Amino acid sequence: MAEEKKERLLETEEVRQKVADLKVRVGEMAEYVKVAERREKLAELEAMQAGADFWNNQNKAREIIAQTNAERAYVIPYDSLVKTVEDAEVMLELAAMEEGEARETALKDTLAECAKAEGYFGKLRLQSLLGGKFDQCNVFVKLHAGQGGTEACDWVAMLYRMYQRYAEMQGWKVEEYDTQPGEEAGYKDVYFRVEGSYAFGMLKAERGIHRLVRISPFDANKRRQTSFASMETVAEINDDIEVEIKDEDLRIDTYRSGGAGGQHVNKTDSAVRLTHLPTGIVVACQKERSQHMNKEKAMNMLKAQLYEYYEDQKKAEMDRFYGAKSENGWGSQIRSYVFCPYTMVKDLRTEHETSDVNRVMDGDLQPFIEAWLQMKAK
Repeated sequence: MAEEKKERLLETEEVRQKVADLKVRVGEMAEYVKVAERREKLAELEAMQAGADFWNNQNKAREIIAQTNAERAYVIPYDSLVKTVEDAEVMLELAAMEEGEARETALKDTLAECAKAEGYFGKLRLQSLLGGKFDQCNVFVKLHAGQGGTEACDWVAMLYRMYQRYAEMQGWKVEEYDTQPGEEAGYKDVYFRVEGSYAFGMLKAERGIHRLVRISPFDANKRRQTSFASMETVAEINDDIEVEIKDEDLRIDTYRSGGAGGQHVNKTDSAVRLTHLPTGIVVACQKERSQHMNKEKAMNMLKAQLYEYYEDQKKAEMDRFYGAKSENGWGSQIRSYVFCPYTMVKDLRTEHETSDVNRVMDGDLQPFIEAWLQMKAK
């Protein structure tokens, strides 16, 4: 009996030490992410949103909302962390007063709160890695089929679905701008916009060449095929940043938007393609029924791409934001997705890998993104 009591006291003391360590780490995290300063900034931004004239300038309003969300991305997890550790303390004290099964239940609840706290620590650590100039911005994404023919076009469609699923998990909004269908299946190109807090900061980790190895469903002989697709990201910049686009440097083409047909098929040339002649950058949008709206969205995308292009020129690092500058084929991939003869997804930059390829294709990209962010931070 004495031995059993001693063991229970030891177990309780171990849990107590765990909670004490969490309290120390909470204080360190507050300093690390500067939560007091962020709370003050958040209050200022929320006060601006409460103003009667807040929506008079919609572009400025959207910028303030984005800044508010960026600050909340630190403050809310931190407050949740504090509450979770406080709950763990309450559970621990309850365990100290109980005996038998009730005590065991309280200790288990304490450990559950400790595990939840670790999750919040992880989220805050991730946020701390997203300190780039445009990390909190929305992002324009382009997927492009490389070597592999029809198989590569199908691979683009698979990647598009993967990124849509990932965006859903993050609570982000995906807006399709333009697609160029493949001859038999999938897409040659897909342009889309992802709206959400730190969308660019996260998805910039995916920029580069993605390689697929599988038994092709388009091959009657069921041979193993390798195909490639590139993924490019560009941050959506705000109107405070000036990018000069001269009329004489711009070619505007209009065409009929694609669709399934029927009585609601678009019968006007509302889709817009913009070509910036000096740089050769091409963007397109056919999302809206209005040609004016499609042109406005395409101009926003062109402005973002030109800003990155000129920044790259200044720094003489032309591949920094354009992963597609590498050859879209053998030897250039950042990640391999193997479906056959075994299953594996491996990032060649960080060495992070998993055998659960289906889970990755369903949008579970966070471990790969976090591994890349931690590598870049080091």
